Amino acid sequence: MSIGAAALFGCAKSDPPPAPPPPQVGVLEAQPQDVPLTRKLVGRLSAYYSANVTARVSGVLLKRLYTEGSEVKTGQVMFEIDPAWYQTVLNNDLATLAQDQATYTNDRVNAERYHRLLPIGSVSQQAVDDADAVERSAAAKVEADKAAVDGARVNLSYTKVSSPIAGIAGQQQVTAGAVVGNSTTDAGSIGTLLTTVEQIDPVYVNFTISAADLIALRKAQQAGNVALAKQDKTTVQVLLPDGTPYDQPGTLDFSDVAVNATTGAVNLRARVPNPQHQLLPGMYVSLNVDLGQRNDVYAIPQQAIARDTAGPYAMVVDQDGKVLRKDVDANDSYAQDWIVTKGLSPGDRVIVSGMQGVHEGLLVSATPAAAPNEGTRLSQAGAAHPSSSPLAGNRS
Repeated sequence: MSIGAAALFGCAKSDPPPAPPPPQVGVLEAQPQDVPLTRKLVGRLSAYYSANVTARVSGVLLKRLYTEGSEVKTGQVMFEIDPAWYQTVLNNDLATLAQDQATYTNDRVNAERYHRLLPIGSVSQQAVDDADAVERSAAAKVEADKAAVDGARVNLSYTKVSSPIAGIAGQQQVTAGAVVGNSTTDAGSIGTLLTTVEQIDPVYVNFTISAADLIALRKAQQAGNVALAKQDKTTVQVLLPDGTPYDQPGTLDFSDVAVNATTGAVNLRARVPNPQHQLLPGMYVSLNVDLGQRNDVYAIPQQAIARDTAGPYAMVVDQDGKVLRKDVDANDSYAQDWIVTKGLSPGDRVIVSGMQGVHEGLLVSATPAAAPNEGTRLSQAGAAHPSSSPLAGNRS
């Protein structure tokens, strides 16, 4: 045998190359758990109290007695209207009262005298009756004069316009020297607006939730899938316009019982502390509203859920190390996770890393992925009481 033939025969007998090892993937064991039920919404801030400071009597505005934009107290005088006319009216009513009191005193003395003369026949019964009638008329006139004096005093006090509430005083709407007034119409009393006072600690944040979403939440609660929190336990986290979280959480304090016919949504309102006056009425803000908790769902990292034309799905590794596809319902999220409500079973090993090139039926080598920080993802989770929720409706 030639050397060339021997070499050719030796190549024919060589072993095939070894098969490549199965690809490595990181898996997370799916276990049902309770996670916070949150919604991302948009709201608008409004003052806790807001009051118009108006003129309650007519006259020339003499001066402003407050600093615009400063804090004022309840009852603090903010404007002064020329009191001359109202002081004159009061003085005139006081003089009339004094005159009528003197007349009443004389009539009373006269009636008493007639009563003493009646037993001896010096006067008739008719004269006594007439004297009593005159006394009663004089007494009534005195009471009317007292009421007029009280009214004049009230009108005079209205020349000093005070704040009805404590808060931040706004810009004046009229200047000194302007004529202000008050008129009465069928709709009520209308006075010249001088300024406004707003209390902005705390503030309200007004927002809405769609009626369809509300109905879905109530159905889910009846099925036991969610537990809605009590009204005073439903928290609101405000995000400032730059995206940073506001450091004071708010609490839901109002839930409307009717759907707004224009928007198809239910009006909600939360109260948020505002000691530093960072939040200003009229601002639009983003909200994270914690409505309660979801029961027995799967919190799966977002990178583990893929989507195609059939919808969201997860790739899991079975007991034989083969990859399986599981279609899931994952339409909501919390923190960095998708909330999976259907499609997974307890103990499923969900692929969270190394998904590139993985397909159904492929044999893989699965190792546990780094566990997420449960304290971060579920820091707001907690038990809720569905029967007392403002969103839960009545349940028999």
